[in-house]
Amino acid sequence: MKQLIIAFLIMTMAVTIVNAQKTIDRWNKNQVIAHRGAWKKNNLPENSIAALKQAFKLKCYGSEFDVHLTLDSVIVVNHDPTFLGINISKSTYNQLLEKKLSNGETIPTLENYLKTGLKQKKTKLILEIKPQELGIQRDALLTEKVLQLVRKLKAQAWVEYISFSYEVCKDIIKNEPNAKIAYLKGDVSPEKLKADGFTGVDYNFSVYQKNENYIKRFKKLGLSINGWTANTPEAIKFLISNQVDYITTNEPELVFDLVNQAAVKN
Repeated sequence: MKQLIIAFLIMTMAVTIVNAQKTIDRWNKNQVIAHRGAWKKNNLPENSIAALKQAFKLKCYGSEFDVHLTLDSVIVVNHDPTFLGINISKSTYNQLLEKKLSNGETIPTLENYLKTGLKQKKTKLILEIKPQELGIQRDALLTEKVLQLVRKLKAQAWVEYISFSYEVCKDIIKNEPNAKIAYLKGDVSPEKLKADGFTGVDYNFSVYQKNENYIKRFKKLGLSINGWTANTPEAIKFLISNQVDYITTNEPELVFDLVNQAAVKN
């Protein structure tokens, strides 16, 4: 009986390992993260469901998007603290529905955005938690609700987190220790990020240009390196030549072209 139990446990462990490998291997293997979705070339609204789906179509590694919290605690996807002139934090979700994006979409909720992402298994959802400028308690509430929703939808494998708020990032590290989390602001050293439990860095490309040894130090520490928001050939080529892991861009098609060109030359 003991031998049967041991054999069962070994088989279970093997299946778990295989499933974990499948989870890792299914994502698109490239450097391209579409900033607010792939919106620019086709004149789609930024952060719209349509822009998200276009990022899927392009086979980007990831699609970045931003979240805010309404007055009645609905998490919505939008870059600015205002939506078509309406202050998000001081308005209810129903008030935001009074206006529509240029393609006819209403402002997406995070729940709808995640559910759209869960229908595919190739492109990561790069979720930026925006500081709400209403105090740390409001930021903490938004972060808590985001993590709760991701868990509820079982979307952990799809979602990676970024934020300009160091406190928000540390909150995620504490409450979702297996999550991938990168800091955006550009004012913290590689060594401190590593010590504080970050899995990656996501700095503006100019930060790497001004700190010539940063990329080498991040690589040595085993932190993933992302550069934002690279839209010109010069900025994109700089990141490609330095072999960063990811390039966040409004021009995903251009990044794909330049990456392919660089691969041919090498």
